[in-house]
Amino acid sequence: MPMAMRTITTTDHALMRLLQLSSVSLPVGGYAFSQGLEYAIDSGWIHRADQVADWLELQLLHAQAKTDLPLLKLAMQADSDGRWQSLNDLSLACRETRELRLTDGAMGEALRRVLKNLGIDVPQVLQQEVSFIVLFAFAAKHWGLEFGATALGLGWSWLENQVAAATKLVPLGQTQAQQLLNDLQPLLPQAIEIAKSVEEDFIGAGLPALAIASSRHETQYSRLFRS
Repeated sequence: MPMAMRTITTTDHALMRLLQLSSVSLPVGGYAFSQGLEYAIDSGWIHRADQVADWLELQLLHAQAKTDLPLLKLAMQADSDGRWQSLNDLSLACRETRELRLTDGAMGEALRRVLKNLGIDVPQVLQQEVSFIVLFAFAAKHWGLEFGATALGLGWSWLENQVAAATKLVPLGQTQAQQLLNDLQPLLPQAIEIAKSVEEDFIGAGLPALAIASSRHETQYSRLFRS
C-alpha cells in the first residue's frame, strides 16, 4: 500500500514532540538559509512560482530522498558513539559547498543548544561540528519517534522553510505560497519511500545547479563581507 495512503500513528505525546521538533519556530535558523535558492532567484534562473516548484521538487526527490532522509534513517538506528561519529562525518561530507556545510553545521549547533536547554544530554562525539540531520535523528530517537513520522516532520520543515524563503525572494503572495505547499506535499511520502531503499554506500546526490548556485552565493557573500 503506498505510504501516501497509510495512516502514520503515534502517541499524543510523541506527536507533540514531533511538532515541536519540526516547527518553524524552533530556533535553529532554518528560515535564514536559502540553500542556493537566493542566488538562483537573483540570477534570473527562477522568477515564477512554477519554477520554484520545479527547483524544490528536484531537491525533494534527490537531495532529500537520497541524502538527508537516508542519513536520518541510519542515525535513528545508531547505538554507539562510533556510529554517531561516522554518520555525522558522512552527513557533513555530503555537502557540496562550504556554504551548505556551514548551513548544516550552524543549524546543528543551534539544535544542540536547544536540546541542552531542554535537559537532553547529547553524545560527546556530537558536541563539536555537528550535522543538523544527525542531531535531529538523535532528538527523535530520544523522544521515541519512529522513522516514517520523523522523516515527514523533517521533510515538511525543510519544505516550509524553502517556500518561506521563496515567498520573500521571488516574491510570491501568501496564496501562491500555500499553493506551492499544497502541490509539493504529496512528494514527501514519495521521497521517504525512495530513502528507505538507499543503502549507506549509495548515500549522496549530485545536483550541479544547486552546487553552482550555492558556491556563487557563497562567493558573493564573502566579497560583501570583505568589503
